[in-house]
Amino acid sequence: MHPMLNIAIRAARAAGDIIIREMDRVSDLDVDSKGKNDFVTEIDKKAEQIIINTIQQSYPEHAFLCEESGQQGESDFIWIIDPLDGTTNFIHQFPHYAVSIALEFRGRLDQAVIYDPCKQELFTASKGKGAQLNNKKIRVSNKHNLEGALLGTGFPFRQGQEIETFLESFRRIHPHVAGIRRAGSAALDLAYVACGRLDGYWEYNLNPWDIAAGALLVQEAGGINSALLGGIDFLQSGNIISANPKVMKAMLQLINKK
Repeated sequence: MHPMLNIAIRAARAAGDIIIREMDRVSDLDVDSKGKNDFVTEIDKKAEQIIINTIQQSYPEHAFLCEESGQQGESDFIWIIDPLDGTTNFIHQFPHYAVSIALEFRGRLDQAVIYDPCKQELFTASKGKGAQLNNKKIRVSNKHNLEGALLGTGFPFRQGQEIETFLESFRRIHPHVAGIRRAGSAALDLAYVACGRLDGYWEYNLNPWDIAAGALLVQEAGGINSALLGGIDFLQSGNIISANPKVMKAMLQLINKK
Protein backbone atom coordinates (compact mmCIF):
# COMPACT_ATOMS: atom_id res chain seq x y z
CA MET A 1 0.00 0.00 0.00
CA HIS A 2 1.26 3.49 -0.86
CA PRO A 3 2.71 5.21 2.24
CA MET A 4 0.66 8.36 1.67
CA LEU A 5 -2.49 6.25 1.46
CA ASN A 6 -1.55 4.66 4.78
CA ILE A 7 -1.30 8.10 6.38
CA ALA A 8 -4.66 9.10 4.88
CA ILE A 9 -6.26 5.96 6.31
CA ARG A 10 -4.80 6.71 9.73
CA ALA A 11 -6.15 10.26 9.55
CA ALA A 12 -9.59 9.15 8.38
CA ARG A 13 -9.92 6.58 11.15
CA ALA A 14 -8.84 9.15 13.77
CA ALA A 15 -11.50 11.56 12.49
CA GLY A 16 -14.06 8.74 12.42
CA ASP A 17 -13.31 7.96 16.06
CA ILE A 18 -14.12 11.56 17.00
CA ILE A 19 -17.37 11.46 15.03
CA ILE A 20 -18.55 8.19 16.59
CA ARG A 21 -17.58 9.30 20.08
CA GLU A 22 -19.71 12.42 19.77
CA MET A 23 -22.70 11.03 17.85
CA ASP A 24 -24.72 10.35 21.01
CA ARG A 25 -24.52 13.97 22.18
CA VAL A 26 -25.57 15.66 18.94
CA SER A 27 -28.26 17.66 20.73
CA ASP A 28 -25.57 19.31 22.87
CA LEU A 29 -23.26 20.29 20.00
CA ASP A 30 -22.68 23.81 18.79
CA VAL A 31 -24.08 24.07 15.27
CA ASP A 32 -23.31 27.08 13.08
CA SER A 33 -24.77 27.99 9.70
CA LYS A 34 -22.41 28.77 6.81
CA GLY A 35 -25.42 29.61 4.66
CA LYS A 36 -28.98 28.46 4.07
CA ASN A 37 -29.15 24.71 4.84
CA ASP A 38 -25.33 24.55 5.07
CA PHE A 39 -24.21 23.64 8.58
CA VAL A 40 -20.98 23.06 10.46
CA THR A 41 -20.56 21.57 13.91
CA GLU A 42 -17.68 21.59 16.36
CA ILE A 43 -17.17 17.94 15.33
CA ASP A 44 -16.50 18.96 11.71
CA LYS A 45 -13.80 21.31 12.97
CA LYS A 46 -12.26 18.82 15.42
CA ALA A 47 -12.24 16.05 12.80
CA GLU A 48 -10.65 18.32 10.22
CA GLN A 49 -7.92 19.40 12.62
CA ILE A 50 -6.96 15.86 13.58
CA ILE A 51 -6.76 14.94 9.89
CA ILE A 52 -4.46 17.87 9.19
CA ASN A 53 -2.33 17.16 12.27
CA THR A 54 -1.97 13.48 11.36
CA ILE A 55 -0.87 14.24 7.81
CA GLN A 56 1.46 17.06 8.84
CA GLN A 57 3.34 14.77 11.20
CA SER A 58 4.55 12.82 8.16
CA TYR A 59 4.34 15.46 5.43
CA PRO A 60 4.80 18.93 6.94
CA GLU A 61 5.56 20.52 3.56
CA HIS A 62 2.27 19.49 1.93
CA ALA A 63 -0.64 21.87 1.28
CA PHE A 64 -4.30 21.49 2.20
CA LEU A 65 -7.68 22.40 0.73
CA CYS A 66 -10.25 21.83 3.46
CA GLU A 67 -13.97 22.46 3.76
CA GLU A 68 -13.76 24.27 7.09
CA SER A 69 -10.34 25.95 7.07
CA GLY A 70 -9.86 26.57 3.34
CA GLN A 71 -6.52 26.65 1.53
CA GLN A 72 -3.35 26.20 3.55
CA GLY A 73 0.12 26.37 2.02
CA GLU A 74 1.44 25.76 -1.48
CA SER A 75 2.89 22.49 -2.76
CA ASP A 76 2.77 19.99 -5.61
CA PHE A 77 0.94 17.82 -3.05
CA ILE A 78 -2.51 19.08 -1.99
CA TRP A 79 -4.72 17.18 0.44
CA ILE A 80 -8.41 17.79 -0.28
CA ILE A 81 -10.42 17.15 2.88
CA ASP A 82 -14.05 16.96 3.91
CA PRO A 83 -13.95 15.89 7.56
CA LEU A 84 -17.67 15.10 7.73
CA ASP A 85 -19.49 14.82 4.43
CA GLY A 86 -23.17 14.66 5.34
CA THR A 87 -23.22 17.06 8.29
CA THR A 88 -26.99 17.54 8.05
CA ASN A 89 -27.41 13.76 8.31
CA PHE A 90 -25.10 13.72 11.33
CA ILE A 91 -27.04 16.50 13.07
CA HIS A 92 -30.27 14.55 12.59
CA GLN A 93 -28.65 11.25 13.65
CA PHE A 94 -29.31 9.84 10.21
CA PRO A 95 -26.43 7.32 9.97
CA HIS A 96 -25.11 8.14 6.50
CA TYR A 97 -22.01 10.34 6.47
CA ALA A 98 -18.30 9.93 5.89
CA VAL A 99 -14.79 11.26 6.15
CA SER A 100 -13.36 12.09 2.71
CA ILE A 101 -9.65 12.60 2.02
CA ALA A 102 -7.98 12.89 -1.38
CA LEU A 103 -4.41 13.69 -2.37
CA GLU A 104 -3.80 15.65 -5.55
CA PHE A 105 -0.27 15.63 -7.02
CA ARG A 106 0.51 18.27 -9.64
CA GLY A 107 -3.16 18.64 -10.53
CA ARG A 108 -3.99 14.92 -10.73
CA LEU A 109 -5.84 12.86 -8.16
CA ASP A 110 -3.43 10.33 -6.70
CA GLN A 111 -4.78 8.82 -3.45
CA ALA A 112 -8.26 8.57 -1.94
CA VAL A 113 -9.93 7.47 1.26
CA ILE A 114 -13.62 7.57 2.15
CA TYR A 115 -14.44 6.21 5.59
CA ASP A 116 -17.97 5.53 6.84
CA PRO A 117 -17.55 5.31 10.63
CA CYS A 118 -21.12 4.08 11.21
CA LYS A 119 -20.75 1.01 8.99
CA GLN A 120 -16.98 0.67 9.50
CA GLU A 121 -16.51 0.72 5.72
CA LEU A 122 -13.18 1.95 4.39
CA PHE A 123 -13.00 2.77 0.67
CA THR A 124 -9.48 3.34 -0.70
CA ALA A 125 -7.79 3.95 -4.04
CA SER A 126 -4.35 4.71 -5.41
CA LYS A 127 -3.88 5.97 -8.95
CA GLY A 128 -3.22 3.03 -11.25
CA LYS A 129 -3.63 0.46 -8.45
CA GLY A 130 -7.41 -0.08 -8.34
CA ALA A 131 -9.98 0.55 -5.61
CA GLN A 132 -10.86 -1.42 -2.50
CA LEU A 133 -13.55 -1.69 0.16
CA ASN A 134 -12.11 -3.01 3.43
CA ASN A 135 -9.09 -4.29 1.46
CA LYS A 136 -11.18 -6.19 -1.09
CA LYS A 137 -11.10 -5.11 -4.73
CA ILE A 138 -14.23 -3.36 -6.02
CA ARG A 139 -15.61 -2.63 -9.48
CA VAL A 140 -18.38 -0.48 -10.86
CA SER A 141 -21.57 -2.25 -11.92
CA ASN A 142 -21.81 -4.03 -15.27
CA LYS A 143 -25.12 -2.44 -16.30
CA HIS A 144 -25.35 -2.00 -20.08
CA ASN A 145 -28.10 0.64 -20.05
CA LEU A 146 -30.43 2.53 -17.71
CA GLU A 147 -33.15 -0.12 -17.64
CA GLY A 148 -33.35 -1.39 -14.09
CA ALA A 149 -30.57 0.94 -12.95
CA LEU A 150 -30.38 2.52 -9.49
CA LEU A 151 -28.90 6.02 -9.51
CA GLY A 152 -27.84 8.48 -6.86
CA THR A 153 -28.17 12.26 -6.92
CA GLY A 154 -28.29 15.33 -4.72
CA PHE A 155 -30.82 18.16 -4.69
CA PRO A 156 -29.52 21.75 -4.78
CA PHE A 157 -29.76 23.08 -1.22
CA ARG A 158 -27.77 26.31 -1.06
CA GLN A 159 -29.52 29.63 -1.59
CA GLY A 160 -29.14 30.91 -5.13
CA GLN A 161 -28.65 27.53 -6.75
CA GLU A 162 -30.72 26.82 -9.86
CA ILE A 163 -33.07 24.01 -8.89
CA GLU A 164 -34.91 24.10 -12.23
CA THR A 165 -31.81 22.87 -14.08
CA PHE A 166 -31.58 19.92 -11.71
CA LEU A 167 -35.31 19.18 -11.89
CA GLU A 168 -35.17 19.07 -15.67
CA SER A 169 -32.38 16.49 -15.54
CA PHE A 170 -34.37 14.52 -12.96
CA ARG A 171 -37.48 14.55 -15.21
CA ARG A 172 -35.46 13.27 -18.15
CA ILE A 173 -33.76 10.45 -16.29
CA HIS A 174 -36.47 9.25 -13.90
CA PRO A 175 -38.69 7.40 -16.44
CA HIS A 176 -35.75 5.31 -17.64
CA VAL A 177 -34.46 3.85 -14.35
CA ALA A 178 -35.62 1.62 -11.50
CA GLY A 179 -34.99 4.25 -8.86
CA ILE A 180 -33.13 7.39 -7.80
CA ARG A 181 -31.75 7.88 -4.29
CA ARG A 182 -30.84 11.12 -2.51
CA ALA A 183 -28.99 9.99 0.62
CA GLY A 184 -27.18 13.21 1.52
CA SER A 185 -23.47 12.42 1.13
CA ALA A 186 -21.80 12.94 -2.24
CA ALA A 187 -18.68 11.12 -1.02
CA LEU A 188 -20.62 7.98 -0.16
CA ASP A 189 -22.70 8.19 -3.33
CA LEU A 190 -19.49 8.10 -5.36
CA ALA A 191 -18.07 5.29 -3.23
CA TYR A 192 -21.27 3.35 -3.86
CA VAL A 193 -20.87 3.84 -7.62
CA ALA A 194 -17.33 2.52 -7.30
CA CYS A 195 -18.48 -0.69 -5.58
CA GLY A 196 -21.56 -1.20 -7.76
CA ARG A 197 -24.27 -0.38 -5.21
CA LEU A 198 -25.30 2.50 -7.44
CA ASP A 199 -25.11 2.28 -11.21
CA GLY A 200 -24.54 6.00 -11.62
CA TYR A 201 -24.65 9.37 -9.91
CA TRP A 202 -25.04 13.02 -10.90
CA GLU A 203 -25.14 16.31 -9.02
CA TYR A 204 -24.65 20.04 -9.52
CA ASN A 205 -22.74 22.75 -7.64
CA LEU A 206 -20.44 20.64 -5.50
CA ASN A 207 -17.06 21.58 -4.03
CA PRO A 208 -13.75 19.77 -4.69
CA TRP A 209 -13.73 18.25 -1.20
CA ASP A 210 -17.17 16.73 -1.83
CA ILE A 211 -16.08 14.72 -4.85
CA ALA A 212 -12.28 14.45 -5.16
CA ALA A 213 -11.82 11.18 -3.25
CA GLY A 214 -14.96 9.60 -4.69
CA ALA A 215 -14.00 10.50 -8.24
CA LEU A 216 -10.68 8.65 -7.92
CA LEU A 217 -12.47 5.66 -6.40
CA VAL A 218 -14.84 5.50 -9.38
CA GLN A 219 -11.97 5.86 -11.87
CA GLU A 220 -9.90 3.13 -10.24
CA ALA A 221 -12.95 0.84 -10.07
CA GLY A 222 -13.36 1.01 -13.85
CA GLY A 223 -15.85 3.88 -14.06
CA ILE A 224 -15.82 7.31 -15.67
CA ASN A 225 -16.29 10.80 -14.25
CA SER A 226 -17.52 13.64 -16.44
CA ALA A 227 -18.77 17.17 -16.16
CA LEU A 228 -22.45 17.38 -16.98
CA LEU A 229 -21.76 18.82 -20.43
CA GLY A 230 -18.94 16.35 -21.02
CA GLY A 231 -15.24 16.94 -20.39
CA ILE A 232 -13.11 16.38 -17.31
CA ASP A 233 -13.40 19.71 -15.47
CA PHE A 234 -15.84 18.35 -12.87
CA LEU A 235 -13.61 19.38 -9.94
CA GLN A 236 -13.57 22.96 -11.22
CA SER A 237 -17.25 23.18 -12.24
CA GLY A 238 -18.64 21.13 -9.36
CA ASN A 239 -21.05 19.45 -11.78
CA ILE A 240 -20.42 15.72 -12.07
CA ILE A 241 -21.69 12.47 -13.55
CA SER A 242 -20.08 9.19 -12.49
CA ALA A 243 -20.94 5.74 -13.83
CA ASN A 244 -19.64 2.82 -15.83
CA PRO A 245 -19.00 3.76 -19.49
CA LYS A 246 -22.32 2.49 -20.90
CA VAL A 247 -24.51 4.06 -18.20
CA MET A 248 -22.46 7.26 -18.47
CA LYS A 249 -23.24 7.53 -22.17
CA ALA A 250 -26.97 7.10 -21.56
CA MET A 251 -27.02 9.65 -18.72
CA LEU A 252 -25.12 12.26 -20.73
CA GLN A 253 -27.47 11.83 -23.68
CA LEU A 254 -30.55 12.37 -21.52
CA ILE A 255 -29.19 15.27 -19.46
CA ASN A 256 -27.95 17.13 -22.54
CA LYS A 257 -30.87 16.28 -24.79
CA LYS A 258 -31.95 19.32 -26.80
